[in-house]
Amino acid sequence: MKFNKLEFIVGCFVLAGIIAGVILALNVAGLTLNFNQDTYKVKGYFDNVGSLKLRAPVKIGGVVIGRVSNIYVDPEKLTPVVEMEIQVNYNNLSSDSKASILTAGLIGEQYIGITPGFYDEDLGSTYLKDGDVLSDTGSAIVLEDLIGKFLYSLQSSGDDSAKKE
Repeated sequence: MKFNKLEFIVGCFVLAGIIAGVILALNVAGLTLNFNQDTYKVKGYFDNVGSLKLRAPVKIGGVVIGRVSNIYVDPEKLTPVVEMEIQVNYNNLSSDSKASILTAGLIGEQYIGITPGFYDEDLGSTYLKDGDVLSDTGSAIVLEDLIGKFLYSLQSSGDDSAKKE
C-alpha cells in the first residue's frame, strides 16, 4: 500500500483542523490547557448568586483575572458563598474591593465583576491574600424579579389613575 504525497498533506491539514477545533472549544468553554497557574483563593457571601456557574470568569474592567472555583451555602449563616481563584499576578487588590455578580448582555452568562477598592495603609487597608473574605458584595439581579416589580408598578399606577377619574 503506497501513500500519495497529496494524501499525506491533506491528512495533516485535517489533523491540524481537529486540534484547532478542540483548542477553540476549550477556550470558548473557559477551560485552559495551562494547569500550572499560581492562584490564591478569596470568597464572598452573596444574598443571591442567580445562575452563576463554576468556572465563571472573575473580571476587572472586562479583563479575566480568575475563575469561580466553588459555590455552596454556608451551613451556619445559610448564605450562598462563592469561592474565587485569582491569579497571583493580581495580588495587589485591596481588601476594600467590591465583588458583584454581573450579566454579560441581556441574557448572557453571569460572571464576577470586581471593582478595586482604595488602598491606604493609614486607614488599615490591606491587600487580599489566600483565604480572605470580600465583605462588600453585590448579588445577582434576577430578571424574573425585575419583570414582576415592573408589572406590579404598572398595575398599581393603573389603579391610581382609575381612582383619580
